[in-house]
Amino acid sequence: MRIMKNNLKILLLTVFLAAASCSFTTKKFEDPDKDKLLIDLITYVLQRGHYNPADLNDAFSEKVYNDFIKGLDPIKRYFLASDIEEFSKYKDKIDDQLKSKDLSFFNLVYDRLQKRMLEAQDIYTEVLDKPFDYSAQESIDVNYDEVPYASNKKELKERWRQQLKFSTIASYYDMMEDKSTLAEESSSTMDEIEAIEQKDQINSMTAAETSETDSKPKTEKEKEEKSRELSRNSLKEYFEFTKDLERKDYFAIYLTTIVEQFDPHTNYFAPPDRDRFDLRMRGSLEGIGARLQKKNDYINVIEVISGGPAWRGEHLNVGDIILKVRQTGEKEATSIVGMRIDDAVNLIKGPKGTKVNLTIKSTDGMVHEENITRDVVELEETYAKSTLIEKGNSKFGLINLPQFYFNMEDYNKRNAASDVKQEIERLKKEGMEGLVLDLRDNGGGSLRTAVDIAGLFIKDGPVVQVASSGEKKEVLSDEDSSIAWDGPLVILVNELSASASEILAAAMQDYGRAVIIGSEQTYGKGTVQNMIDLNQWLRKSDIGDLGSLKLTTQKFYRVNGGSTQLEGVKSDVIMPDRYSYIDIGERDYANPLPYDKIDAADYTPYTGNTNFKGAILNSKQRMAKSEQLALIDENAKWIKSRRDDLMVNLNYSAYKNAIKEQMQVTKKFDSIDKYDNKLSYKSLSNELLMMKQDTTLAEKRKRWHKNLSKDIYVEEAVNVLEDLETGNIKTGKMADIKK
Repeated sequence: MRIMKNNLKILLLTVFLAAASCSFTTKKFEDPDKDKLLIDLITYVLQRGHYNPADLNDAFSEKVYNDFIKGLDPIKRYFLASDIEEFSKYKDKIDDQLKSKDLSFFNLVYDRLQKRMLEAQDIYTEVLDKPFDYSAQESIDVNYDEVPYASNKKELKERWRQQLKFSTIASYYDMMEDKSTLAEESSSTMDEIEAIEQKDQINSMTAAETSETDSKPKTEKEKEEKSRELSRNSLKEYFEFTKDLERKDYFAIYLTTIVEQFDPHTNYFAPPDRDRFDLRMRGSLEGIGARLQKKNDYINVIEVISGGPAWRGEHLNVGDIILKVRQTGEKEATSIVGMRIDDAVNLIKGPKGTKVNLTIKSTDGMVHEENITRDVVELEETYAKSTLIEKGNSKFGLINLPQFYFNMEDYNKRNAASDVKQEIERLKKEGMEGLVLDLRDNGGGSLRTAVDIAGLFIKDGPVVQVASSGEKKEVLSDEDSSIAWDGPLVILVNELSASASEILAAAMQDYGRAVIIGSEQTYGKGTVQNMIDLNQWLRKSDIGDLGSLKLTTQKFYRVNGGSTQLEGVKSDVIMPDRYSYIDIGERDYANPLPYDKIDAADYTPYTGNTNFKGAILNSKQRMAKSEQLALIDENAKWIKSRRDDLMVNLNYSAYKNAIKEQMQVTKKFDSIDKYDNKLSYKSLSNELLMMKQDTTLAEKRKRWHKNLSKDIYVEEAVNVLEDLETGNIKTGKMADIKK
């Protein structure tokens, strides 16, 4: 593990914490009201620690107001116009309330939401008790930003009726067609229509609900009734979930709305959310190794994590219900029936080596007890994985890196950099001649792991520049002269490759070390966040855990001086994908930090790839002739047009005809998923040994390899590796030119 001498204070935020701690000695945070204390503490930290703190003024207040109301009621089926009129008196006063720790606005909105949600449960029940008339000529406008709030309860009920009819007509259509293959063919079309309501959890139908149609109704009346039943069950589950939410959960949403006005990546994490964030970053947890979900007051096992204690001891199966939990040393077990899911999970998980006794109701109805010894559970899908690609007599390696993970408490434990290095060594033993590093959909993670991974491909030198507010820029460098891989290298990216992915891709592009293949540009997140424990400034407080603040404290820059903020990393070879025409980047937020430049660092480009420009030129020529890419581009444009069509016909005949027309259009895109890149994919020797005992791992790799065989981006990456290999000296020498 390489240690970067000048960068520790950046990674740990020492400068800020020292300054803040000194400042905090002159200000006490002792308000007994936890909510007011949080407001006071968070606003204070934001103003002094954020890279570019926002002004708490009337404009700030209006943004908080609009975002909070919209976040609570995105499709306008709870609040009435009269509610909004009452709320609006606070539109320009929230900034003043923050300064005075006044919670009047939040309290009013929260209390009104609880009232309206109770009323909504009566409304949806009444609406779904009556059949929908699918012969009526009507449409629904799902552009909810432009739809006004209902002026009265009668109008609100009509809105519910239309929205429920919209959510129900899809399942009614499938039942009327009564052909599973047809339903599957139309699923992509329906996904595009229903994606417009991606924030509306109520209208989404779960896979479990869909599978309930074991014996399909035979009459049209029964089919219509069954489709309403599915919507009713979905809403029932949703309101059961909201019933478990407490005031503190909504207050956390309010705090998040406030802090996100500073920039999109500054977030408040209540204690449970902070734990989940930590879990995502390190990719492991201590517990029994099961994913749980609450349904109808019961805690259900929805996945047994491969390799975990529950899996190793065959203690649990998917579908089991956990009724009680008893800790070692306790005589009585605690019933978790009806308990909040977070509280139930807290009882079940625990430190490695400790034991927990669970009372289980199996899928066969039998009740029994299981004693499980907790252990570290690694979430395999989080970690880097590799495969050997064979093309003729040549062998290439591919490493897929889902995120730049690390252990927030101890970097020396498992992290992305050490895993990638290990995969490289394994691939080299298998005869790898070129390497593809797949960073598609990788949203980032640890800045330090990005620097360390870059160091695997260059001798030494700067990797990224970091600027703090009011501080001189810092240069984070690889100081280890060893190179794990000096051969041909291609990095795959797309619009969802962000943050640490962009740091790594940008560095390899600036050094001329790798060819970047993918979307026109990456996500465009050029900022650095640090997790700040809000409890550290409270002394001898019994007020409870205050959570943490993920705070934007720095901006990072490429070694050539450019920023990835908004601009992202431009691919050397552009290949269209389904996201090409959809607004999903940093630039599409309302309040991102701006793009700028600084001076370039002192770095030396790589000269090992003598055919670098030729490989890029050859690739561009292949892309221009590719019928598959032309079809992918056409599909991306069609997806964009579907997302922009915000009127949905609720007349069944018209709806059916629209589906039929869309299916005709999508038929031409079927070949995208049937594409065969003619490459062979094989698991490495270490995984083959693991698969003998882990059939789940074998199935996961089988599916991954099947998807890779359809991937034209991987095919082109291999083509580029071949071109690079043709002209590659493989000396790893660096040019004498300094930049």
